[in-house]
Amino acid sequence: MKNPEVNLKENVFKVPTFSPYHELYAYEALWLQQGATFKRIADYFRENPNLLPSDLVRPQEVKHAKEMMEQILADPSLEDIGVRVEGSFDYPSTLKDARNPLRVFYYQGWWDLIHTPSVAVVGARKVSDDGIKRTQKLVKNLVRNGYTIVSGLAEGVDTAAHTTALQLGGKTFAVIGTPLNEIYPKKNRKLQEEIRDNYLVISQVPFLRYAKQDYRSNRSFFPERNITMSALTDATVIVEASDTSGTLFQARAAIDQGRKLFILESCFQNPNISWPAKYLAKGAIRVKSYEDIKKQLHHDI
Repeated sequence: MKNPEVNLKENVFKVPTFSPYHELYAYEALWLQQGATFKRIADYFRENPNLLPSDLVRPQEVKHAKEMMEQILADPSLEDIGVRVEGSFDYPSTLKDARNPLRVFYYQGWWDLIHTPSVAVVGARKVSDDGIKRTQKLVKNLVRNGYTIVSGLAEGVDTAAHTTALQLGGKTFAVIGTPLNEIYPKKNRKLQEEIRDNYLVISQVPFLRYAKQDYRSNRSFFPERNITMSALTDATVIVEASDTSGTLFQARAAIDQGRKLFILESCFQNPNISWPAKYLAKGAIRVKSYEDIKKQLHHDI
């Protein structure tokens, strides 16, 4: 990566006026550099908070990324894509609580949902029938109390959370682990399109890097989106998860970010897992009934 100190002096007093799309192209170019990770990129900006993505890459790299991105953005499914850059007036300040704060991310849909009281409902992909029922009951109560339901559009708990919110006429948005032009899992295409068209879908995943890598490398984007999901919401509720579940990335993030972490009682009653007791000791809240969640959330709806 290019040394950010080269442009530091000329940016110290810069007023944050910039083209979001120019920074989008620069962000994509940044991710094409060897060794780029969320941590490495975040570290550069932590050390030099006045820099923009375009300060870290050469103009010809931005131009090359722009040419490739213009082909991708020609896809009709991306015609309403939006971009948020740290430093812009509508960048969510809560994202700064993340371990590696995002400098740029993408979205489609109803942006103002980001400012509504929201709760992330997450858990296992291979969820039990009882887990589905618990998810539906939980979401019903949250929707009734005016909360936006947030999840990751994965199989299992995520799908149940989004679907239940929609069926009840509630609000929901998704934070996904793929670029906005990808659907994962494929069977959730209609669900993702419905949330995109009527609510909100957010992605921090760079289009060009994702297309360049194989699926094994792209798996790393999923835990990062869980960290972002926690930062964007008031609380996280875990319905069901194994000791090796990716959901635990979000559990750790919620604790680290000072967000409320709720764990359903059924998780504590499962003799095959040990993580609930571990997170209870770290400050998580044990939930025996919805009232345990309701009394902890202090929003005027």
